[in-house]
Amino acid sequence: MKLRILGCSGGIGEGGHTTALLLDEDILIDAGTGVGQLGLNALLKIDHVFVTHSHLDHIAFIPFLVDTAGCQRVKPLTVHALPATLQCLKQHVFNGHIWPDFSIIPNARQPYMRYQPLVVGESIMLDGRKITPLPTHHVVPSIGYQLDSGQASLVFTGDTSAHEPLWEAINRIDNLRYLIIESAFSNAKRDIALHAKHLYPAMLADGLNKLRHDAEIYITHLRQDEADVTMREIIACVTRGHPRRLLSGHIFEF
Repeated sequence: MKLRILGCSGGIGEGGHTTALLLDEDILIDAGTGVGQLGLNALLKIDHVFVTHSHLDHIAFIPFLVDTAGCQRVKPLTVHALPATLQCLKQHVFNGHIWPDFSIIPNARQPYMRYQPLVVGESIMLDGRKITPLPTHHVVPSIGYQLDSGQASLVFTGDTSAHEPLWEAINRIDNLRYLIIESAFSNAKRDIALHAKHLYPAMLADGLNKLRHDAEIYITHLRQDEADVTMREIIACVTRGHPRRLLSGHIFEF
């Protein structure tokens, strides 16, 4: 497996792009503004989008992807997500008002897009690649993903707060090589992080103390206005591993 980071910022501006990860050439994990860095030929190769949750910074470019590539595809783009997330997309995005309903365009038998509900803990196999939804805790229904090549695994948590079932699931992975986990706010904004159900450095450190694997740790969803401060706090309070800042363009092979 080869995972390319298209976007991993907590916002836009100054080169920042919101969350989008390209797995090999045909799978997106989330579809934030980072998708806009891809050319048309690359967009046409994407067959699946696995969504962590319904927030705009993680789904913003699904409508543009379908609209741009749909008429040139030979099969529908499949959007995988929790049922609650799919319902949000149907009701609030692909509703004929915000964007056309591409699940019935050009017709219901041969649409440009189809929905595939996921269940936490139930894996999907795609050409030998195993993708498993993991339990997370956010202000809307959310999941992370374990990407397993058979030789090694990468975990992407998406947006989450402290959640014991997540650490239990991660610790059951016997071939974990990489962990990409968020810290959306600095310690000074602890109250905002708690309200928004995001991690901040001290809470992240508590979670990482539960990790029983010697994995490489990367921090995503940093806000541009305090990314450096947040990373310094993480390095100061995390007592195990050497967390690094995730950057657009970073490539993981496993």
